[in-house]
Amino acid sequence: MTTEEIVTTRPSTTEVAPEPLLAPRVETWRKPIVEAPLDDLSRARRALERRDRERKRRVNSALVTSLKLGLILFFTYGLIFNFSIVRGSSMSPGIHDGDRILVDHLTYLLRDVKRLDIVVLQYPLDPRLDYIKRVIGLPGDEILIEDGAVYVNGVHLDEPYITEPDPRTRLHEIVRADSFFVMGDNRPHSSDSREFGQVPRANLVGLVNLRVWPPERVGVLD
Repeated sequence: MTTEEIVTTRPSTTEVAPEPLLAPRVETWRKPIVEAPLDDLSRARRALERRDRERKRRVNSALVTSLKLGLILFFTYGLIFNFSIVRGSSMSPGIHDGDRILVDHLTYLLRDVKRLDIVVLQYPLDPRLDYIKRVIGLPGDEILIEDGAVYVNGVHLDEPYITEPDPRTRLHEIVRADSFFVMGDNRPHSSDSREFGQVPRANLVGLVNLRVWPPERVGVLD
């Protein structure tokens, strides 16, 4: 009898762990973003927007420049000119009590004082006070006043700006160097060089040639 060997193949008791399953890699593809070509209307609109931004930038720059210039002019104007209110009637009939005048501080830095200039000056006896008078005598002039008439260097001074002379004054003097002889146009009612003497050049504040108030009498002063 043939003996058959039956060999049974048994699985190994040592099990091998299965390889972990990996998630499948999926390659994604994105379509590149491409700007759509501009049509003529879009190009025109963008060009207008650029021009508008540039215009606003120029306007803002001009406004800033104008503001700076205005401030500079304002402060410069304050240094060169100032407004004053006349108190009293010593310069009537041309200048009245309450008139607003413009005092020019620049002109006398550029030119000499002239005869018949209307000036604001510091009162020689109290420099805290300002007076307004007319220049009659310049340095070196000979001043003679008699019978209401004024003579400068022997020549009668024509004075159309006065309406009432002062016949009481008798005066004869020579104007000192760097000084001026001044009088008010309202001769009988003016405190001036006939009373407080000649005015040093340093006491002159500025030239007056313009009235700015009241409106009905705004204009240049003679």
